Amino acid sequence: MASESTSTPGTGERWKAPYPPYDPGDPKGFSYETVVRRWPIIITGVIDRIHRLNHDATMASRSHPSEPGAGGNGKNDGEVNEKIEEGKGIIGKASKLKYDMARDRALEKIEDDGGLNVDIFNVELEELVKEGKGSWFKAPWLFAECYLYRLMRTWFAMTKHWNNFDPFFAQKEDSFRGSAAAVYQLASMMQELESEKEALIKEPARLEVLWDEMIQMCLWGNATDLSLLTNLTHEDIEKLQTVEKETRDARKEFILCDDSDAAWEALKSGSDRVDFILDNAGFEFFTDLVFADFLVTYTPYISRVVFHPKTIPWFVSDVNPPDLDSLLRALSSPSSFFSTPPSPAQASAVKALVERWKKYFDDGSFSLSVPRETGYGQKSGADFWTDPRAYWNLHLDDPEGLKSLEGSAVVVFKGDLNFRKLTGDVKWPCSTPFAEALGPLKGRIPILSLRTNKADVIVNVSEDVARDVERKDEKWRVNGKYALILFCAKDGV
Repeated sequence: MASESTSTPGTGERWKAPYPPYDPGDPKGFSYETVVRRWPIIITGVIDRIHRLNHDATMASRSHPSEPGAGGNGKNDGEVNEKIEEGKGIIGKASKLKYDMARDRALEKIEDDGGLNVDIFNVELEELVKEGKGSWFKAPWLFAECYLYRLMRTWFAMTKHWNNFDPFFAQKEDSFRGSAAAVYQLASMMQELESEKEALIKEPARLEVLWDEMIQMCLWGNATDLSLLTNLTHEDIEKLQTVEKETRDARKEFILCDDSDAAWEALKSGSDRVDFILDNAGFEFFTDLVFADFLVTYTPYISRVVFHPKTIPWFVSDVNPPDLDSLLRALSSPSSFFSTPPSPAQASAVKALVERWKKYFDDGSFSLSVPRETGYGQKSGADFWTDPRAYWNLHLDDPEGLKSLEGSAVVVFKGDLNFRKLTGDVKWPCSTPFAEALGPLKGRIPILSLRTNKADVIVNVSEDVARDVERKDEKWRVNGKYALILFCAKDGV
């Protein structure tokens, strides 16, 4: 963007790549499809959700009116009506947004709702307007997508009754509810490891094999991205999430670059802490916790894991602080939560897993980077993860956050959006080294990126490999079938 100037990485000037960002200008590009199809579906989902809740509130109010002289004074009816009217206002704003988006109208400044990053978005937007890129089909895809979710947050933040509402929470719950088979399988696997614990610690080679298996599990766990899956059944989702060994082995041919070994060496020789920059809630978050459990329980290298959530509803399925307690509650009552109840053996395995995790959160082995009670939109130490900027200039944009990550043996960046922000979502030649695409973030922290390809930007893949994959599958950059495991070490390590 114009507000950034190309400079030598590591200086105090803002840095940007020597290539333009992806935008929806090309009708053949995935960003164009996103603006034309995906975003309207997401906005329609929000409209439908509010409409259903308003309808339910209206029916409940009619069935149980709070009448004066009948134990009430009409106040509750007034509150319900006020909430319904606020809901109608949100629906109106969402409908207008769909209309404006389809007609490539200008992005409007975000109202100051007292929440995080308003000024950052508006300053970036002002610069885009100066460049003639301030509308839905002209703005850089990364900025516009982040802007969309921050704008939606404002609709709710400016109300009395919807202020702490996540319009995507029910979708996240429903998706996780359909993940029973994979959850039970992983819980059983972790229980079986318990009998091998002493042997694992004595044989580092076996630990390394398990590390590779955990990386695979954690990588493909993000196959469930609710912003991309709009019409899949629970059975379709279970197929995407399968963790059977044969499937994992078959999937290795779809990993275009695998730096797992280098990341393992960094983990063994670094501090006792790992950080996860989280992506999706539900099953993917479950796999992140399984991975963290493996590191803390079964390796001698790691004793602490810090999870970094988003603090506003973000990209439909991203982890917010309330999603942690929701997940732990679900695992504590698997028979009533999941679509398929567990067998007695599976129930025992899930119980052992969730009880250990609760203990780890209590004793500090596991922690969120923000208090668990952090409300939606509340300013905290995690504001940077929901602003529109690439991670290149983290040393300028959030020096305290960067400093906290410097103490980590490995910082795991989960999913496609984190990859887009690591690389700036610009049109790098696919053979560009990952370290180069990181700009001035290179070498400041040990970065492990686990990404299934769901956006156009690709790095660290040779031209020959790219051409070969392109011949086999022209959608290889965006369909989630191919993946990258990329690592960049911290300088001096």
